[in-house]
Amino acid sequence: MEFARLTIVTGHYGAGKTNFCVNAALDIAASGRECTVIDLDIVNPYFRTADFGELFAEKGIKLLNPVYANTNLDIPSLNIPLESILAGGGHVVIDVGGDDEGAKALGRYSEIIRGFADREMLYVINRYRYLTKEAADAAVLMREIELSSQLVCTGIVNNSSLGAETASDTVRESLAFAEEVSKLTGLPIRATCAAEGCMPENAPEPYIVRRYVRNLWER
Repeated sequence: MEFARLTIVTGHYGAGKTNFCVNAALDIAASGRECTVIDLDIVNPYFRTADFGELFAEKGIKLLNPVYANTNLDIPSLNIPLESILAGGGHVVIDVGGDDEGAKALGRYSEIIRGFADREMLYVINRYRYLTKEAADAAVLMREIELSSQLVCTGIVNNSSLGAETASDTVRESLAFAEEVSKLTGLPIRATCAAEGCMPENAPEPYIVRRYVRNLWER
């Protein structure tokens, strides 16, 4: 999968945004390109790219997150110099908080982002999340995220999974759902995510991912 220099990742809570971001950053770095990950998920304290600082450091990936991330303080300080980071020439991956509430933090940077041509805003979907089981619900949520962030999504990432219980049938049964979300939103499917050995043969834009983010009871 080829990534834009600025890749913004949005979606529903628990859709797998953070795991996708970790895979994207590692793949970008593995290709020899400079990569910075910005953790803008100020909503969910349990699954965050900020938790992968040690792994990123080993791979030469820079990590920026709110000053008060992983603390008890309610309002993080979003003093991230996005404009100067983009001017540096490397790739940037932004992990945005879930739903429209999490996208509000991204809205603070909307003017800078709209002025940067080589960008994409990916909407991660997971058919097995209870609030977005229907394609219409997923499409509505995407519009709410766009309104909150003052930005528009450019592509769909089908990350439908059941965690450790995911099999090829799990992904295969989500393909029609992803196609319907694509039709309703008018956006292309940029990736179908699955682990090695679980990717259906007919999956559009297959993207093999490793599972880095674990549930609390698996850690």
